[in-house]
Amino acid sequence: MSAPENLNKFETLVSIMARLRGKQGCPWDRQQTHASLRPYLLLECYEALEALDESDAEKLRDELGDLLLQIVFQAQIAAEAGEFTIEDVIKRINAKLVYRHPHIFGSAQAASAEEVAHNWEELKKEERGAGYSVIEGVPREMPALGYSQEIQRRVAQVGFDWDDVSGVIEKLVEEVKELAQAQGQQKKEQEFGDILFTLVNIARRLDVNAEAALREANRRFYRRFAYMEDVCRKRGVNVRELSFDEQNRLWEEAKRHVQ
Repeated sequence: MSAPENLNKFETLVSIMARLRGKQGCPWDRQQTHASLRPYLLLECYEALEALDESDAEKLRDELGDLLLQIVFQAQIAAEAGEFTIEDVIKRINAKLVYRHPHIFGSAQAASAEEVAHNWEELKKEERGAGYSVIEGVPREMPALGYSQEIQRRVAQVGFDWDDVSGVIEKLVEEVKELAQAQGQQKKEQEFGDILFTLVNIARRLDVNAEAALREANRRFYRRFAYMEDVCRKRGVNVRELSFDEQNRLWEEAKRHVQ
């Protein structure tokens, strides 16, 4: 069979996936299930996030394509099982966008991004109906920092929040003291968790994405420690053989040279 044409069309991607899953298709693709593709879907999400963090447009283009592939792959498996089709997926998201933007597609008014966000949450409440928890529906498999920030954001919308960030910082000081006084591993882990939770609350109040901030801190640490290792190689020494004070001086040098 000839290679497909019109590679810039969404329909071409759908047809390629159907062909890969067909009787004469790829053995690996035909073997996959919703569950077996979970790690690939998660990986592609993280790779797209990395491209965003690096502000690399070309990389982002490629990673979004990989992510789109996972969506089409899942939809093809669902279509074969009679669950839903890619057209159903598109129809539902289009309907949701129209419904949740009544200030664009209806008569509602929203003059700011804050009003839009408020209306969005109100419409979601209507969709869920009575008896639905405001923190229900947040995926528990999210990274812990992101999950923490999202549930704190949701409860803040119903008024369960500090008046200002200074109160949260005072709470952080209290939690640090409790960690210092904690006895036993279980209690230490609990108090450490409370510190992380409070730090995420501070991040939310400062409009900082805790997950993204930690990813960037990890990258800075990686670049700076790699600088230390490179300097040691050039100077003919082993970083392991340096004293802690010598390592710290080299770390300060790395901070000056690597952002």
